[in-house]
Amino acid sequence: MPSIVFKDVTYSYVSNGESFPALEDVNLEIGEGEFLCLVGHSGCGKSTMLSLIAGLAHPTRGEVLVGGEPVVGPGPDRSIVFQSYSLFPWQTALRNVMFAIRKTDRKATKEQARARALELLEQVGVGEAADRYPFQLSGGMRQRVAIARALAVDAPTMLLDEPFGALDPMIRRKLQLLLLDLWKGACCKTAVFVTHDIDEALILADRIVFMEPRHVVRSFELPRDRSRDPEALVSDPVVRAVKDEVLALFEATATGGEDA
Repeated sequence: MPSIVFKDVTYSYVSNGESFPALEDVNLEIGEGEFLCLVGHSGCGKSTMLSLIAGLAHPTRGEVLVGGEPVVGPGPDRSIVFQSYSLFPWQTALRNVMFAIRKTDRKATKEQARARALELLEQVGVGEAADRYPFQLSGGMRQRVAIARALAVDAPTMLLDEPFGALDPMIRRKLQLLLLDLWKGACCKTAVFVTHDIDEALILADRIVFMEPRHVVRSFELPRDRSRDPEALVSDPVVRAVKDEVLALFEATATGGEDA
């Protein structure tokens, strides 16, 4: 059974009393344990797709299924990481992660939540910053805490909305590899990752789905066992062919606008 299914999904949002379509008759299946990247120009509906999976928005028509059940709202079976980190500024890194643990595991004691949170912060490489507040952390460190908090939910589905978009290339590359390691180690988690960066998608994805405004256009399968090293990807003929096709689609569908 697919992990996530879009069935004839249309979504419109209202602005100043006027309705605007963000998605129209979208059909898509995402397999259990698949790492899927949504790519396309700003305004094509990538973030809307993620919001519908998360239950932060609801289809105007059609339905979104997760685990075979219609999405009716947010749930502990889906964790989400935003580009803006979305950490509680009044809580330390440790307490941000502890909050997620105790919110989703009511039986966890404070001591158990603390131990698990420290373990996760160590896992993402910011254990030494456990007692610091978000304003005391660099952008890369804040994003690591956000990933730790998403992992703390231990959800079978991870949703990531351009989480590395605002980071410098070196930190971005480190977090891409970290995310891959954590995803592989988590075993059978489904990941849906929104990005504008084709190279990022080629590194991370099992499958790339290209969107033009309101529609899914094409899917591109990538070998799961390929090298994830950027230099090796350049010389891989299969990966290179996918990149050329995706770039051609970007050029053919060039459009302006903000991401819906």
